[in-house]
Amino acid sequence: MNDLAPHIMTSSTSPQPLDFNTPTLQRKRRLRALRDRMANWYVSIGGLAVLGAITLIFFYLAYVVLPLFGGASLEARSAQQPSWLAGQAAPLLLAIEEQNQVAMRLDAAGSVQFFALKSGEALARVALPLPEGVRIVSSREDQPGSRRVALGLSDGRLLVIQHNYRVTYPDNVKTITPEILYPFGETPIRLDAQGRALDKVAMNLNGSTLLLAASTGSELHLLSLERNENLFTGEVSLDEQRIALPQIADPIRALAIDPRHLWLYVFNGRATADVFDLRSKTLNGRYNLARDADTTITKASPLLGGLSLLIGDSKGGLAQWFMVRDADGKAALTRIRDFQLGNSAIVQILPEERRKGFVALDAEGNLGLFHSTAHRTLLIEKVADGAVSAALSPRATRVLIEEDGRLQRLVVDNPHPEVSWSALWGKVWYESYSEPDYVWQSTSANTDFEPKLSLAPLAFGTLKAAFYAMLLAAPLAICAAIYTAYFMAPALRRKVKPVIELMEALPTVILGFFAGLFLAPYLEGHLPGIFSLLLLTPIGIVLAAWGWSRLPESIRLRVPDGWEAALLIPVILVVGAFSLSISGHLENAFFGGDMRLWLSNDLGIPFDQRNALVVGLAMGFAVIPGIYSIAEDAVFSVPKSLTYGSLALGATPWQTLTRVVILTASPGIFSALMIGLGRAVGETMIVLMATGNTPIMEMNLFEGLRTLAANVAVEMPESEVGGTHYRVLFLAAMVLLLFTFVMNTAAELIRTRLRKKYASL
Repeated sequence: MNDLAPHIMTSSTSPQPLDFNTPTLQRKRRLRALRDRMANWYVSIGGLAVLGAITLIFFYLAYVVLPLFGGASLEARSAQQPSWLAGQAAPLLLAIEEQNQVAMRLDAAGSVQFFALKSGEALARVALPLPEGVRIVSSREDQPGSRRVALGLSDGRLLVIQHNYRVTYPDNVKTITPEILYPFGETPIRLDAQGRALDKVAMNLNGSTLLLAASTGSELHLLSLERNENLFTGEVSLDEQRIALPQIADPIRALAIDPRHLWLYVFNGRATADVFDLRSKTLNGRYNLARDADTTITKASPLLGGLSLLIGDSKGGLAQWFMVRDADGKAALTRIRDFQLGNSAIVQILPEERRKGFVALDAEGNLGLFHSTAHRTLLIEKVADGAVSAALSPRATRVLIEEDGRLQRLVVDNPHPEVSWSALWGKVWYESYSEPDYVWQSTSANTDFEPKLSLAPLAFGTLKAAFYAMLLAAPLAICAAIYTAYFMAPALRRKVKPVIELMEALPTVILGFFAGLFLAPYLEGHLPGIFSLLLLTPIGIVLAAWGWSRLPESIRLRVPDGWEAALLIPVILVVGAFSLSISGHLENAFFGGDMRLWLSNDLGIPFDQRNALVVGLAMGFAVIPGIYSIAEDAVFSVPKSLTYGSLALGATPWQTLTRVVILTASPGIFSALMIGLGRAVGETMIVLMATGNTPIMEMNLFEGLRTLAANVAVEMPESEVGGTHYRVLFLAAMVLLLFTFVMNTAAELIRTRLRKKYASL
């Protein structure tokens, strides 16, 4: 026994050392390190990929948007000197057809020459049916794009012609055949009974009514022709009616007729215009068009649509004027905006046929490209050595200039003149509007439409929808998160939190469908009940809590701590049922039986069925789960040691919540609010289906709105790829992206500052 004792003692006190470098452990360590590196690389690559994708999206948007702000350019092609042009008198009219293949030239002798635009080769010559010894002394085109021309003759008569271009495909070869039509007959129409030359003429065809105006010196002639067709025989007759207007004393320089046959504009003297009301046959007023006493009006032309007049003066200035009605309904010719070409007199103004742009030329041969609505000067370039005659193609891609027996062709690149900073974000004075305004209206049924591309009402609608959604969602979500994380029993929290988070899985299209088809009409019929519900619910909760605190402890202690919130369920249900049940009684007692009409008629507050209130309720419901989930996690993650320490020092649970827990969780709560705001700003389907999509700038709770995201979703399918409308929609998407980026950056800076400030708690 004694011999074995040392051996036993030694074996018991000297255990075998553990080997941490066995091949198995080394393989596990290598595998774990490999997994850590792979996870690190995966997360890093994923994060960089997300940043790269966002950066690529931004640059792609910029790539699509940047051409909007480019200018225009002119490219001169080789000049032609065709033999048929030698010795010809100065042209009265030059024109180009739609395909930029055929051009037309009219001279005072009544000879119309059609020729190839590219080569100058003569194609056809037409002699107008003028009486013997009669010449053309004046001419005036109808509205841009009509191809109708009024020709004033030296014998006091007027001839209406129309240059037309028939497109045929003989043997599958495209052929353009030019021709001259006489829509009101080949016989000239008598305007001056004394046979004096018609110095100035104007015409306009509105439906079946042709209105002709002419002047002989200072005498004004006005004739209305009504075209009537016999449905049985097919015979066409013209009913003439002479319109007597007050005569003026000054020589008439130019005439223009409003396309609705409401106004006749007579430009006379040095720089004045008399406007006649054609309905009452009276003088509306005399207007001074000059900027100063030394300026003379040298050219006047209607803009596309005829509602605006472009006035050129002797100092190179151009002005846009149109009739504006004041609050009393009285119309007055109003100067809207000004342009400047150079320092020489304006000799020709060529309005575009599809846009509110125009080309102007002055006496020194300078050419300018302008756009009226955008108030934009796109290009000014010298194209000749003096005054020339010019024509603009229907698509505004070619300019034809005749100078000293030569024909010069200019190629115009001017794809997006409608866009400018003022047109996108400023107030613009549109035609027929009484004052400048923010308007979005990108399309219309007529071709002379003035695009209204202001992004201001869309940005305003985006912020308005987000504001009302957050007004509902933020207090409910934050308070619910605080109560769930701090006061609620753990067992009840495990049931409530997943249910609220499950709300986020509900598709927004379903919410929008529900809001548009059910919630909107229900709110319209139960407005007093809805406002009673919003008012009585917090009052009912406070009263229920006060009543509960007054009950004996023997009753209150029967409810486990943290389960008190379950007692509010019947309270909310009862308050809700009561509020909605008294809606009709309140409407009859206080609002004359219809609160909507009371708002509109008595208070002057417009009411739309699909309005911001519907959006606030529906989108607030969609935003609540996201805010709640993040804020609840932030409050619940506050270390319990801070809570217990505060309570141990004598603070009440409420003091601990307000002075310790919320301050510590404030970075997370703020992040939740910012994420919720970002969700509200970018929401599409709810605002698309529940707002009526009215792009207006009104903070009224009962009016609709249109957001940037909804506008892109609605109008992108109908936009022309590469067109101005298409690119402006991409600009709206870029604005939304930049807004989200700026908002998230500011949120991150504030969150970081809050974390540093309360890190010591």
